[in-house]
Amino acid sequence: MEPVLDSAAETPGDEPWQLSVAACMFRSLGDPARLAILRHLAIGEHNVKDLTVHLGLAQSTVSAHLACLRDCRLVSFRAQGRATMWSLAASGEVLGVLAAAERLLAVTGEAGALCPTYGEEANR
Repeated sequence: MEPVLDSAAETPGDEPWQLSVAACMFRSLGDPARLAILRHLAIGEHNVKDLTVHLGLAQSTVSAHLACLRDCRLVSFRAQGRATMWSLAASGEVLGVLAAAERLLAVTGEAGALCPTYGEEANR
């Protein structure tokens, strides 16, 4: 699969679509609960009950976020008896993006939270 944001890999007609796809992927990562789920699944696979306990979120919230992450192919699942076990899909790539985000945050500090368009005040 060619990189979405690599301009050398794009043809002129595909650029708007590929950028849109990349923006959608970043929006899937743009929720604190989904990031918490991904970080917790980096430890290993868990079922919804374990995630609700560890993250302090309602079962319905965890399930809705897992559905979003599944639809974006960031997580996968398997049946284990009556439970469903969730894990990271493409874990190396997901962990790489999260690590890159942490490095970027180390450089930019709290600038994102202070952003008038997307920061904390804009979300109130």
